[in-house]
Order: sequence, then C-alpha cells, then structure tokens
Amino acid sequence: MAAVTLSPADTKKLSALQSDVANLNEISENEKSGFINLVTRYLSGEAQYVDWSKIQTPTDDVVVPYDALAPLPEDADVRKLLDKLVVLKLNGGLGTTMGCTGPKSVIEVRNNLTFLDLIVIQIESLNNKYGCKVPLLLMNSFNTHDDTLKIVEKYSNSNVEIHTFNQSQYPRLLTEDFKPLPCKGNTGKDSWYPPGHGDVFSSLKNSGKLDILISQGKEYVFVANSDNLGALVDLKILNHLVSNKNEYCMEVTPKTLADVKGGTLISYEDKVQLLEIAQVPDEHVNEFKSIEKFKIFNTNNLWINLLAIDRLVGQDALKMEIIPNPKEVDGVKVLQLETAAGAAIKFYDHAIGIIVPRSRFLPVKATSDLLLVQSDLYILSDGFVTRNPARTNPENPSIDLGPEFKKVANFLERFKSIPNIIQLDSLKVIGDVWFGANVTLEGKVIIAAKPGTKLEIPENTVISNKEINSSEDI
Repeated sequence: MAAVTLSPADTKKLSALQSDVANLNEISENEKSGFINLVTRYLSGEAQYVDWSKIQTPTDDVVVPYDALAPLPEDADVRKLLDKLVVLKLNGGLGTTMGCTGPKSVIEVRNNLTFLDLIVIQIESLNNKYGCKVPLLLMNSFNTHDDTLKIVEKYSNSNVEIHTFNQSQYPRLLTEDFKPLPCKGNTGKDSWYPPGHGDVFSSLKNSGKLDILISQGKEYVFVANSDNLGALVDLKILNHLVSNKNEYCMEVTPKTLADVKGGTLISYEDKVQLLEIAQVPDEHVNEFKSIEKFKIFNTNNLWINLLAIDRLVGQDALKMEIIPNPKEVDGVKVLQLETAAGAAIKFYDHAIGIIVPRSRFLPVKATSDLLLVQSDLYILSDGFVTRNPARTNPENPSIDLGPEFKKVANFLERFKSIPNIIQLDSLKVIGDVWFGANVTLEGKVIIAAKPGTKLEIPENTVISNKEINSSEDI
C-alpha cells in the first residue's frame, strides 16, 4: 500500500497522539500500534464512498444460492470435516439496551437457558453425535471479559473445549483536541471502546489462539454474533468451502423492508465487496434501500480460512473501511473509530457469498424479538431454536411493544405467560398493558391502554383482528 500522506496539521496531531498513547499503560504494544494505524488511515481520508457507476450485481458463482450447494456425499466423513472447524461467537456486547447488566449472551432466551447455554448445547450435541472436537471461541471485550470467565466455569464438564480471548481496547478521542480521553484524567471504562468486530482477525492472532488452532489442524472458523439464534453449524456450507478452497464466505439472506439499512454484496473492480449504507453517496441512498436492486443483506455469519487470516494479518493487508462513531461521555463529545468483519471479504481469495434461508438469521436485539422466540412460533430441541411448522406464513409477525416493555425484567413481569401467536400477523402494544396466562393473538391486533389507566388482558382470552382500548372491548 502507498505511504499515507497527511497535511502538516494532521501530522502534528498524529505525532502528539503517538506520544500520548505511548504513555497509556492499560493497553498492550499491539493495541497501541493498531490504534495509531487506524487513526493514521482515518486522518489520511481514505476513500469512503464507492464509484456508483462501477457497481455490478454479483453472479451466481460469486453469490451462490444455498439450494445450489452440493448435498453432502453419502460416504462423507462428517467427523473429519467437522474436525477442521472452530466456532467463534462475538461476545463483546452488553445487555444494557435491554435493561440487563453483564454480557448480552447471558440473557435467558427460553426455558431458563441463555444464549451461551444454547450455543454450548448445540456444539456439544454435534461433538457427541459425530465424535468430533469442535471447540468454541468467545471474543470478549474488556466490558464482558471478567463476567464471561466466571460464567464459562459452569461448562467445565461439557464436551466442548471453550477458549476466550479479548478484542482490542482503544482510547476514545476527544473531538475538540484529538487527545485520548484517558489522558484527561478520566480513568473509568467510559474512556475506552472495543473497535468493532473487524478487530477479530488481528485479535485472534495477537492472542496466540490462531497459531494454536492452526497447529491442531483446524482450517475454518465460523464467526457469528452470540445473539443470532439462527447461526448454526451447517455441514453443506462447510463442505462447499473446503471442496472449493474458498478463503471467505459471507452468509446473506433476502432483504425485507425491515432490513433496508443492512450491508449488501456487490461486484466492484472484479472483487466481491460489502457495501454499507455509510459508503453510499447521498443521492443513491434510496436506491441502496430498494429491495428491487439490492436484494440481499449481510447476516454477519462468516466462514473464514485460518491460514488466510494468518497470511493477511501478517501482511497487514486487512484495511477495512473505517466507521467513525461519534459519542458523548459525560457531556463531552468523543470519537471512536471502528471496522466491521464483513468488510474484509474483498481481501480474501475465492471469497463468496451464500444466499441462505432466513431461518439462519434470528437475532434478538430487543424484547419484541424475545417475544417471538419465547412463543409457540418456535420450538426448542437440543439447543436448536427452529420455526414451528404449524406457522404457514413464511414471514414472522411484526411486533411493536411500547417503552414499558423495553427492559427484560419489565417485559417478563407484564406477561403471565407468552401469548400464542401462531396465527398473528402484527401486534402493537401501547401504554400500561398486562397479559394474563394463555392469551391467544390472531391476525392484526392493537392493544392501547388509555393514558393513566392499567389495561389487563384476562387469561385464556382470544383476540382476533381487533383493537382493544379498554376491558369493555375484550
């Protein structure tokens, strides 16, 4: 890559920042150099936008339909195939948006089991069924590390080898003078940030875990968000990648109107590339959001060859697009620079996308998602959460719960039991609403309590295609 050219003002700014960062004892030399590298690229103003005229729709050999994948041969040695695999879950996020403390992965999803419980049960059932040894890696952030170490102790007797490592810890920058926040006397966790999941490649290498896995004969890592209940090990995908020597695979799925902001795959200058909304020139944003032109979006289920990660990290070749993320800490404006793992696709050889069924994308980002996966719409078996075949509509119902339901604790106390929603199309709940046990909701349902009044839905009530504003309406 050509040497970065900076203006005299930015050169001075960077030099002062390097001196400040050198004195930060809380982070390693690898983290210091990684951070300075990121800031240097940011200051150089690397091209953020794409040339719209060069965008092409990828062909079926680059973005492959799942149904076009070859079935596993009948004599396939599944154990041998799985022994090439490592599962890595991104475990750096906190449950704060859902009103929980600690890592998001310890929120109970169903039957008193957490995200992490389900992940361990899934891998354990694979290892038991095929006699293989698929290990689980958890990439924590400094926010989740201590809690996770305590939590994973409970799996010590499971048939899953669990490794943890931390992603980088970078200092937030003051927007005003570009100084690191920790240098201003702010020594709390708020002064630092984890720089996005694009950091997974270098952190895996710097932690020493990558070298260990390669020495054990592991070849591929399956990376996914810990809150995506649909991100299960798929033998057809793994077999395809091994057979075709694909270094990188991104699972994409058809867009709906709810996914219009999600990144998509394009062919650009003879490479497959992730296009995020932040890279789209203003005049093309509506076109980007169209589900006619850009029909797929990134699920963040990624499959990557370990030797390829080792090669590219060694060459310092993974220069993903920088995502500037402005924040406020105690009223002070700060900047954090992040990267995304999906943007690395263009650096790998024989990289592909696979258009997977929507069932492989089942994220739980809010209590409305929790309602879906805790309901009769889904079935839990061996740690796998699958759609109830009794639901004939391929789309999930849309759920809109008011702020009274935002926190998990409040959500749980407002439902005596989760309603039956097999026949539900949409639900909107407004105000101080409480649900009795065994309520059934069908069609289009709106339940809106009048301001200042409590509205209780009695047990065993069936509400079908109706708006409820008071107990008289039931």
